Amino acid sequence: MFRKPSPATVLAVVAFGVFVAADDLTVVSTMLRQIIYDLNIPLPDGLDKAAWIVNAYLIAYVAVMPFVGRLSDVVGRRAVYVGSLVLFLAGSIWVPLAADLNGFIVGRVLTALGGGAMVPVAMAVIGDVYERKQRATAMGTLGAIDTAGWVWGPLYGALLVRFLSWRWQFYLNIPLSLIGIAAAWWALRDLPRPVKRERIDWLGTGMLTISLLVLNIALLNSGDVQSAGGFASLEESANAVIWPFYLLAAIAFVVFILWQRRLSRNTNYLFTSATAGRPPLHPLINLRLFRKRNFNTAVLINFLVGGILIIAMVNVPLVINVLEVDVQQAALVSGYLLSGMTGAMAILAYVGGRLTERFSYRPVTLAGLALCAVGFGLMGSSWAVGTPTRQMAWQLAVLGAGFGLVIAPVGTAVINTAPDNQRGIASSLVIVVRLMGMSVGLSALTAWGLRRFEVLRTQIMLPDLPFSDPIYQKAIVDGLTEVTVRVLTETFVVTAVIALIALLVSLRLQSDS
Repeated sequence: MFRKPSPATVLAVVAFGVFVAADDLTVVSTMLRQIIYDLNIPLPDGLDKAAWIVNAYLIAYVAVMPFVGRLSDVVGRRAVYVGSLVLFLAGSIWVPLAADLNGFIVGRVLTALGGGAMVPVAMAVIGDVYERKQRATAMGTLGAIDTAGWVWGPLYGALLVRFLSWRWQFYLNIPLSLIGIAAAWWALRDLPRPVKRERIDWLGTGMLTISLLVLNIALLNSGDVQSAGGFASLEESANAVIWPFYLLAAIAFVVFILWQRRLSRNTNYLFTSATAGRPPLHPLINLRLFRKRNFNTAVLINFLVGGILIIAMVNVPLVINVLEVDVQQAALVSGYLLSGMTGAMAILAYVGGRLTERFSYRPVTLAGLALCAVGFGLMGSSWAVGTPTRQMAWQLAVLGAGFGLVIAPVGTAVINTAPDNQRGIASSLVIVVRLMGMSVGLSALTAWGLRRFEVLRTQIMLPDLPFSDPIYQKAIVDGLTEVTVRVLTETFVVTAVIALIALLVSLRLQSDS
């Protein structure tokens, strides 16, 4: 009847779902204004509620990954990947029918659960169907397609809002999801199935999920930011509300680690005599993986890369918004610059995979992180009022190339280190750790940047004129603009140092034996 799908066909099928999910992750950014208007969210009073249009998706996207990655190890990739697409389909049907914000968020959480599940399972599938020496190019290809989805999302959203409406994003997801389900059911039918039955570690899953959920809520709300003087001011009282979330996240994480260690050390007592006749219970994450040099090194690099990536994604638009008087022009320039960075990132992700197959993990990772350090260094030392957009563009392209080169070697190092029955959870950790790095980086950026701004704005030299004098008013605006740009470029310099730290960490990577 049908011949067995080739590895390239399997890659194309899972990459299709990943692209659709990546598009759905970023598409809302250019639709927010129309969504807020159509859902009757009052501004500015409802701004904190509107933020959950984005936050709810991100939190669900991160929290689902470890469980789904492990679930694919236990029950098989095909069932989990198809199930993820079904969840994504359900959310895509729900969202355009939502009459209010609460209904909209429920639908977005469903799409996030499906979309977040697809990425690690797709990475694990690559480990299943490709030989060890060929995985890097496949991983780079998947990374390039995932990044291309990020790039396409905001442009696609802008086109839909311009010619149709934001609801069409989700209407069009329906046939795409159905195509993905049919293709995945066919293409993944010959994937290896788990040989031994296992039970799912529900306690470990619950503790890790609670920790990730609460930590992300805390990080996303670590600063109550209010507009002031072209930048922002931090409302310190928010800290009193946030710290219990950090405490709860820490407690849940400690319980998770202790339980995982107990499972690893007491397998015979807990799961043979105590549960005779039942499938064995293995830890959600085998902590022995972290004893492997390539695994713990790659995971740490991924965390640091996430932290510096978010700084570029957030600070570049901030710089442009400060320098550009016209708001619409600022949005266009920001989109143009970030598209150049992510476009270079997508292309170099594939190139990084090919280079990794030839030179192994360390040299490609070193080259990528060196480019990241150079890119941030150039931005931190040369961006100022009057810097040409063309200069910003090529420096961001250097930065994007660095990020792209790192994707394949780091991801492949993790996949190749993990045993077959832990490949799904290992793939999840690649994404989760990067996203956690982004959350931590964003929180640290907000806290440090705002405090630095408060210090520097007290040093603005103003003329000895009445406050109402136009010259005095212009001096205030010019001073605040200069201080804001200085704070943001200082952040680029700090980030360049973090990239160099990641580069030193990458020296621990070893070649495959």
